[in-house]
Amino acid sequence: MMIHQALALPRPIPTRGFGSNGGGVFVHQCRTKNARVALCASSDDQIASSKSIKTRKVVEHVCLLKAKEDLSEEQEKDMLDYLYTTQYQMRGIVAISVGCIGDRSNEDYTHALFMRFQKKEDLDKFYENPLFLKVLNERVTPFCHGLTNLDYESEVEDDILAIFRKGEEYNYGEEFVLVVTFAKNASNKNIKDAMDTFAQLALSVPSLIVQSSQGSNFNDSSKEFTHAAVVRFRSFDAMEMFIEGREYKDMWRSQFEPFIEKAVALHFSVDPVGTDVM
Repeated sequence: MMIHQALALPRPIPTRGFGSNGGGVFVHQCRTKNARVALCASSDDQIASSKSIKTRKVVEHVCLLKAKEDLSEEQEKDMLDYLYTTQYQMRGIVAISVGCIGDRSNEDYTHALFMRFQKKEDLDKFYENPLFLKVLNERVTPFCHGLTNLDYESEVEDDILAIFRKGEEYNYGEEFVLVVTFAKNASNKNIKDAMDTFAQLALSVPSLIVQSSQGSNFNDSSKEFTHAAVVRFRSFDAMEMFIEGREYKDMWRSQFEPFIEKAVALHFSVDPVGTDVM
């Protein structure tokens, strides 16, 4: 099972990054940011409070890339710049993050892309958009030997900043992506309990997590994984504190380990970006 012994993750290893030599375009440095955070223990009050928050359904897209070994820093930067700036040229994309994965031991995935849409129709149009197909054919697939897509419906707080992932607290942090395949003999209750427990734990630590969303993969052309979760941590240190905490490890061993066939956890850092369109 490739997930650092069932998500008992060691300290993630920062990898080489890439930058922009001016121009204000997408800059990503794969670096750690220090933050003073405290792990808040989950409580019934916090969970009850989270249930009273009004939410809105959104549709999310995760793409995991396997770049070729001879990918240059310039090619890497261009690939991610083009992916990131599609949001400025395509309607329907309400949030996006992209970066180089900070731990290359998970099935050779090297880069990850996260997108959010308001509804499934927007996602369908995205897949058929000539601009996206051009970016994919000219700037992504020539430099990659594989990619995995997941699409799922999730719920987020019904607030414009939360939906669009805008505001100061979204400018920095660590994006954590968890994709799993539940075993065929796992019951619907097993799956629901696992995903609900993950969501409740994420909601219980606002000092560490800005936002967490998850759902069941409905992408018919990519069925390798059945479920996905994306968590925006406030910092690299906050992510470490969460995944190395007793609550998380206990949840994983009791709710996930007995019922999954496969799982992969990835992360990449998020930095402020410019608005230059590629």
